[in-house]
Amino acid sequence: MIYVDPVILTRANKWLTPFFDATTQHAIKEMIAHDPTGLEDSFYKDLAFGTGGMRGIMGVGDNRINKYTLGKNTQGISNYLKQQFPKQQCKVAIAYDCRHNSKELAQIVADVFTANGIKVFLFSDLRPTPELSFAVKHLGCQCGIVLTASHNPPEYNGYKVYWEDGGQLVPPQDTAIIEAINSLEYQDINFERNPELIEIIDTEVDEAFAKASVENGSFHTSALAKEQLKIVFTSLHGTAITMVPKVLEMAGYTNVTVVDAQAKPDGDFPTVVSPNPEEPEALQMAIDLANKENADIVIGTDPDCDRLGIAVRDADGNMTILNGNQAMVLMTHFLITQWKNDGKLNQNEFVASTIVSTPMVKAIADDFGVAYKEGLTGFKWIAKMVKDFPELNFIGGGEESFGYMVGDFVRDKDAVTATLLACEIAAQQKEAGNTLHSYLSELYATYGTYQEALISLVKVGKKGAEEISNMMKQLRNNPFTEIAGSAVVKVEDYANSTATDLQNNTTLKLVIPKSNVLIYYTEDGSKIAARPSGTEPKIKFYISVYAAPGTKNAQAYLDEKINKIQQHLAAQ
Repeated sequence: MIYVDPVILTRANKWLTPFFDATTQHAIKEMIAHDPTGLEDSFYKDLAFGTGGMRGIMGVGDNRINKYTLGKNTQGISNYLKQQFPKQQCKVAIAYDCRHNSKELAQIVADVFTANGIKVFLFSDLRPTPELSFAVKHLGCQCGIVLTASHNPPEYNGYKVYWEDGGQLVPPQDTAIIEAINSLEYQDINFERNPELIEIIDTEVDEAFAKASVENGSFHTSALAKEQLKIVFTSLHGTAITMVPKVLEMAGYTNVTVVDAQAKPDGDFPTVVSPNPEEPEALQMAIDLANKENADIVIGTDPDCDRLGIAVRDADGNMTILNGNQAMVLMTHFLITQWKNDGKLNQNEFVASTIVSTPMVKAIADDFGVAYKEGLTGFKWIAKMVKDFPELNFIGGGEESFGYMVGDFVRDKDAVTATLLACEIAAQQKEAGNTLHSYLSELYATYGTYQEALISLVKVGKKGAEEISNMMKQLRNNPFTEIAGSAVVKVEDYANSTATDLQNNTTLKLVIPKSNVLIYYTEDGSKIAARPSGTEPKIKFYISVYAAPGTKNAQAYLDEKINKIQQHLAAQ
């Protein structure tokens, strides 16, 4: 006889009532009879909001993405919207990506909103996530939803929530909305659609977004330089195909070759192991085509088009992939330089990044006299900075995970405008006889060489979540005193908002919101951060090392340093 945990069975039985559809009930009964492990993973917890909203495997149960979990979210948000805007006709924009069930789930979300008397602008077809952020402000909405799981595997989907400024949920709205959702039972969901409150939106937002992207991502590049830059682009079967080629053409880039085999939106992502531009394999087809076409630059975007990967020619003419930190450094330096050349720098600007990203961004900002602000992982915190400091002009900001935001017309990472920006930089460098690779080398010569590495450990299911929790407890209860032979001089613990200086034996309060992140700083200038992912079953270790300007064989020195740190972490 198959044993089923009584607690899990109690949670599952709540779904075997008449409120839930017959297909859902049948699937649960099958798991009870034949798949206790699957049943446990489907019901051992409720899906929670992470750094990018709610994301999970599609299926039945509390710990899955389905019409009921998303319906409950939407009902809670509906209740909160009506409470916060009691004298307004609340409006919500809804977009979705290429994933399986995204369109159907978007319609269900729209149904629940309209059932609660809320006006819905529903995109007619799949669209990039940054366009949804833009649409929230453009259409005067109080809220926005996009159905996406970003770069996760095909079995995933997700639900990202945006507020009236176009940014993702941040305090206090996030906590208040979670409380509103948690106060509900599934039976409280109103699925009765009001079709009169649904408006299908099509090209009007597309045109406005494309125009704004061109305006914000263009920087005095000559027409000839644009014509001569040879670009290979891949959308990795995602939404970018609906907007990136259009924006490049509008901006004057005509020498663009699209990877046809990856141009069709497809939730199975059949040509890649993972549709994540952070993974080198994802760009391989584009790089192969670039070598065939002798292209200057390769750009690939993730399924919802908020992240981009870039490959450029190195000193030997070989295609090399820039990591997210390198791309962010180039974009930030270029943008600040453009602002300076245009006479727009007046000590009233800022750039932004995150606590696990390269310290080189701050070094560049300091050099130009531009303010630098740092937040937790996730672009919602960068968008919040724009809102929190209205007296300052936001130039741009990024994070190590291949995301960048140009200006504040979109309040999220935006691979559409960042793709155009990357092409502007490449075109201007090529016209001057340089490359993005040589540009980066010049920056290293000026500011010192920074190098980063990422270790991601996948821990799936309930057992995996417990392993990740235990790893973080171990790191807190038995902290490192040295890493790879270098003494730890400072530890920042964002869970309790403390920064401890081990040399002076002093502790300071961190002003950044609490988060389950630990950062170690060592005597030789290395930085190692440990952080469980908010949207994937992973624990991540972010490594950053530094060599001062003039260091001989800096690259080899840093490679060896990273290797030693990786060995140290692996031995724990």
